[in-house]
Amino acid sequence: MLAYPDIDPVAIALGPVKIHWYGLTYIAGLAFAWWLARRRAVTQPFSPLQRDQVDDLIFYAAVGIVLGGRFGYALFYGFERLSEDPLWVFRVWEGGMAFHGGLLGVLVAMALFARQQRVEWGRLMDFVAPLTPVGLALGRLGNFIGQELWGRASDVSWAMVFPRDPLALARHPSQLYQFALEGCLLFLILITFSQRQRPAWAVSALFLMGYGALRFTAEFFREPDAHIGFDALGWLTRGQILCIPMLIIGAGLFYWAYRPRQQ
Repeated sequence: MLAYPDIDPVAIALGPVKIHWYGLTYIAGLAFAWWLARRRAVTQPFSPLQRDQVDDLIFYAAVGIVLGGRFGYALFYGFERLSEDPLWVFRVWEGGMAFHGGLLGVLVAMALFARQQRVEWGRLMDFVAPLTPVGLALGRLGNFIGQELWGRASDVSWAMVFPRDPLALARHPSQLYQFALEGCLLFLILITFSQRQRPAWAVSALFLMGYGALRFTAEFFREPDAHIGFDALGWLTRGQILCIPMLIIGAGLFYWAYRPRQQ
């Protein structure tokens, strides 16, 4: 069993103001996306954006992530609480963000940005997809530091006891699994695939399939949300159920992108 590196989840404390590592990971992820987008806007001849458009792109994406992530969490993971207390969704300091909601928020934000900039939505989403996994990886590190979303009980040699776990069980460090799979591995897949010009929506489709498959896999090692438990068949988690449409839509979109064209 490995010792958990007990790190204070508060990175900076200035009197009553506390800045958590999890919040800083959002900023770091957006900063990396901004840097990579500006670089690829210059180096890729098929980029749909110019370098001076990237600042606005990241702003739209940030709004989509925050609003979509919060409202998605309320709908997908906290609907009962939302129905009892609708104002809870605005109390962001109480925590609660969902990737699948953030994805929907970014899709809407990018549709608005594409219309404003008069660029093709599919090409824009293909440009954005490789910018995403590093932010996801950093977010999982933030979860690990904050001792959130830990794994299921296990006797593997690298299991950890999280100090905040009231049961004090040795658990999979599933946040690190997701860091490696949904973050690092998915980034390598997308950045390699997108080096060449692909049909519109192909990179986005690969993101949907890749994230869906890797998240579905990682969920087998992650403790289900205590207030939800297993959703279906006695073993499917809410996260796995939300990944199934991603896999289906991604596969369909990938086929559609590469469908034979009539000459």
